[in-house]
Amino acid sequence: MKISQVGALHRTVAAAVVGTALLCVAVPGMAAEEPAPIKIGILHSLSGTMAISEVSLRDVDLMAIEEINAKGGVCLTKEGKKTCHKIEPVVVDPASNWDLFAEKAKQLLLQDKVAVVFGCWTSVSRKSVLPVFEQNDGLLFYPVQYEGEECSDAVFYTGAAPNQQAIPAVEYLMSEEGGGAKKFYLLGTDYVYPRTTNKILRAMLKAKGVPEDNIREEYTPFHHQDYQQIVQKIKAFSAGGKTAVISTINGDSNVPFYKEFANQGLTASDVPIMAFSVAEDELRGMDTSALVGHLATWNYFESVDTPANKAFVAHFKEYAKKNNLPDAEHRVTDDPMEASYFGVYLWKQAVEKAGTTDVAAVRKALYGMKFNAPSGEVKIDERNHHTWRPVLVGEIRKDGQFKIVHRSKGLVKPEPWSEYTNPDKGCDWVDHKGTYEKNAK
Repeated sequence: MKISQVGALHRTVAAAVVGTALLCVAVPGMAAEEPAPIKIGILHSLSGTMAISEVSLRDVDLMAIEEINAKGGVCLTKEGKKTCHKIEPVVVDPASNWDLFAEKAKQLLLQDKVAVVFGCWTSVSRKSVLPVFEQNDGLLFYPVQYEGEECSDAVFYTGAAPNQQAIPAVEYLMSEEGGGAKKFYLLGTDYVYPRTTNKILRAMLKAKGVPEDNIREEYTPFHHQDYQQIVQKIKAFSAGGKTAVISTINGDSNVPFYKEFANQGLTASDVPIMAFSVAEDELRGMDTSALVGHLATWNYFESVDTPANKAFVAHFKEYAKKNNLPDAEHRVTDDPMEASYFGVYLWKQAVEKAGTTDVAAVRKALYGMKFNAPSGEVKIDERNHHTWRPVLVGEIRKDGQFKIVHRSKGLVKPEPWSEYTNPDKGCDWVDHKGTYEKNAK
């Protein structure tokens, strides 16, 4: 019995070997086996309070992947032989739950074995996943403006640092061109990004001679809905004019805030709101008739008038309809979407330059890398993992788009550590190990 079992086993193994051999033999007319796909992770909230902003980042990432795959994928050259790999997205939903972000990041890196992750919106979600990426040699592309004061080897930041959004926004408001504001109400959602950004802005305002009495600061929780009392306080504070609201409200709380602002009779000509987290995609869900003239500062607007941007916008609208995305007829593009989109392409370019998806090699290849984005050429800084981008100030139009009223002269170099709060700190992964003291002996 045992002998027959061994014989049967041998016959089974032999058959498997022959079958494998047949699979490996090139048969005329049979297509060659396609190279294994490269998995990449998409880590955005598709439900919960942040879905209003993050769903579109998932959508534009998938569009970029579709474009790249249609052109052959990511092509690696080794020993003179070129092999092109399709990209396979692995999409997860951390559901606006900061702890779940860390769990999903770990799943993507350790179980799904993705080569890179594109994800996060809020700084609290990014802070949640940061240890996961740093401890597991992961690579994250983060596409949203943020508060700075971070210099991670595991992250490439394609959104704005404070000197590329918050600082120039307030400088514009204080200028004659921007209305000469002298009083500032700093209103945000209660988490790290608004608090750190407002710490920097408060230091900046004081450095420019704005007295303490002319600055107010207030925070509300995520998903806050009742802004009646806060708007009353803004109304009282703004008596006498020359007052602006600096809004770092995130997520779906923006809808009731702007609505209450209008309900109490405040307009952009009375008290302009300068927003850092409201773009075209958020305005899509609002009645914009009462928001005309309010402001936002970003590095991209859908209204950027370039052939490349017109093609990008048209393609996204076509993509939305083709894939039956929710509200496809009214989908728009915005700054975080552009930053997420060109991040995918920068990663592709870096992988092809490095000839591998190895994180260390890709990281090195990214330094100084340029890409012709919809807004124009952007560049990854040669040292600090952040992105050189233009700065644009826009006024909300009735159609939910922005009229660009101010733009920087060329690209602005990103500075993760602000000159107003940390003038002696810098970020450098070439000559230093990340954050360093500029004046250290």
